[in-house]
Amino acid sequence: MTSADPSANRPLQIAITTGEPAGVGPELTAQALAGAAAHWPGAQFTVLGDAQLLAERARAVGVDWDALLAQGPRVRVEHCALGTASQAGKLDAANGRYVLDLLDAAIDGAVGGRFDAIVTAPLQKSTINDAGVPFTGHTEYFAERTHTPRVVMMLAGTGKRPLRVALATTHLPLKDVATALTIESLVETLRIIDRDLRQHFGLPAPRILVTGLNPHAGENGYLGREEIDVITPALTQANGEGIDARGPYPADTLFQPRHLDEADCVLAMFHDQGLPVLKYATFGEGINVTLGLPIIRTSVDHGTALDLAGTGRADAGSLMAAIDTAVSMAGHRRGG
Repeated sequence: MTSADPSANRPLQIAITTGEPAGVGPELTAQALAGAAAHWPGAQFTVLGDAQLLAERARAVGVDWDALLAQGPRVRVEHCALGTASQAGKLDAANGRYVLDLLDAAIDGAVGGRFDAIVTAPLQKSTINDAGVPFTGHTEYFAERTHTPRVVMMLAGTGKRPLRVALATTHLPLKDVATALTIESLVETLRIIDRDLRQHFGLPAPRILVTGLNPHAGENGYLGREEIDVITPALTQANGEGIDARGPYPADTLFQPRHLDEADCVLAMFHDQGLPVLKYATFGEGINVTLGLPIIRTSVDHGTALDLAGTGRADAGSLMAAIDTAVSMAGHRRGG
């Protein structure tokens, strides 16, 4: 007889990286966590960032940060010093390495089992690149640091019947998309979506609708052959593996209730094919999830909003939704 796993009853441990220090990440973190006890009673939060910066930005938006931290283990700060003093709304390349240090600390903690999930506030890609570090985005960085050969970016709205849109390719120039799509890559992407929706979202039989690449899904080859030569064979192979993936559908007519009501996720072929629809429908309440990682990572669906930083006018709804999803995913993973 084996003893019960003692970790099963401990609070879920969620790390939050506060992102670009000149952006809204630090203050949104404070606003979101002000109600942590009520919103997430089964979780504890480690906020990664400069302690003084966090306190200052919290005060600027009316959050009593000291009182929040004094409540015990619910919220704690893991201090990481800024590269240089940061002013709201003003980027400084001297803090590019600081932002990556936050991500590295969170990733190391999650890989080592210290954190059950990571939530990332927005960062500024240009600042990191200006600091001399080639950087494409959160998704690619998490894949590289966890040695994951393929990950899938999925954005999702919140609500009773959430809209989820995953991407077959992410941050690529449009001219490179068709070349990047292969039967093998699409099948692997569908495997990742199917597996993670089962394991982390509690969906026993996910239904995935797949767009075509070309207008009208190629019009039987008259507007392009990718649907015939790549997408349809990939769907056939995925179906043979027990994955419920259907299509390819014309992207301009797929995003309608009569289709989406029967879907758990849409797989779009490129970034600006599926995400404009999702962001129009859910902006401010949507989230970004990286599927395929050995760890859980969620994020907001917006950028650093430099013009709003320090003003108190930024909305914490997307960050709260990202925390909701991270807690839920971690709970599903722990449960089985």
